[in-house]
Amino acid sequence: MMPLLLQLPFCILRHSLLMFTRRHAIRKREAKQIIQHINSYLGCSMDGSLEMAEYKGRKIFLVDGKLEGLFIDEKPFLTVNGIRRWGAKNKWVMVDDGAIEFIINGADVMAPGIMKADESIAKGDIVWVCDGRNLPLAVGRALMDGREMIDATRGKAVENLHHMGDELWKEGEW
Repeated sequence: MMPLLLQLPFCILRHSLLMFTRRHAIRKREAKQIIQHINSYLGCSMDGSLEMAEYKGRKIFLVDGKLEGLFIDEKPFLTVNGIRRWGAKNKWVMVDDGAIEFIINGADVMAPGIMKADESIAKGDIVWVCDGRNLPLAVGRALMDGREMIDATRGKAVENLHHMGDELWKEGEW
């Protein structure tokens, strides 16, 4: 007879072995503050029960048990999967098809590849990068203002901090 561990479906086995450490529920008040911050900053309607955890040294949060957020500079932000699920409307940068391959391999976003950007973006803001079909590709830190990103013909515009295909994205993909 096969051991029980080998009889479990792969998806259950995979997600039961995630590398989360210090996973714990958070107070309703703190959860409400995180949700309000994300909803106002990104213009989405995130809701659900939140848990905090660490993943390979990064502070993250789970929404209804799914890895959908991370902390950047001690502020909450959605992962690529979280943005896809909750439909963010603010703080976006749209790139052309030629830039996609580089971005999902971890490269920073260069200004010539930017087609459009939210003009409310200020230098230093955390932003999300999408393709022409509005598919989230990455999360990063703006290195220039939104208007400047659109007008610039050279230089780095966004520092890539998390992208489709990285470890965080793979662990959040359920």
